[in-house]
Amino acid sequence: MYSYIIGKVSEINSNNIVLECNGIGYLIYVPNPFSYVLNNEYKVYVYNKISEDEYSLYGFKTKEEYELFLKLISVKGLGAKLALPILATGSIAGIVDAIDRENTLYLTKFPKIGDKLARQIILDLKGKINIEICEEIETDETEDLIDTLVALGYKNNEIRKVIGQVNKSNTLEEQVKEALKLLMK
Repeated sequence: MYSYIIGKVSEINSNNIVLECNGIGYLIYVPNPFSYVLNNEYKVYVYNKISEDEYSLYGFKTKEEYELFLKLISVKGLGAKLALPILATGSIAGIVDAIDRENTLYLTKFPKIGDKLARQIILDLKGKINIEICEEIETDETEDLIDTLVALGYKNNEIRKVIGQVNKSNTLEEQVKEALKLLMK
């Protein structure tokens, strides 16, 4: 079993990357291959899936993404191939928040996730995800938003749950209003 692989990205495809480490190219299925840069070195956390007809590696840039993936594939009826697109199109904070708030509408926006499977995800995972969520990229605007919300009395774990859902292209004032609406739900 592998925990992570450190290597250079030698190839980027539509649903995977090839990570070269010590002369070996590992084909790794990742949520968003285009977030990687060719010839850059990365530490990729990997899940090794071995079954009767499959031997695959699934990779993640952060430990939080990896942990959420493990939780998702523990859900009855949700395998690795269905969990990967969820991580590709949703923020970690948004996914965890949707599960905790029983937001089936948010979960059904992901490919091949119907109402029944969304309810199963909520049933199996609500209150069971204890991932310390940290934003992948914290820009000055994000830090300003976090500082503002902390000044208003909100706790970091509350803020982290909604920060991924706030439109970063808005002004700081609009971001604060949007975050407050999300925090009030």
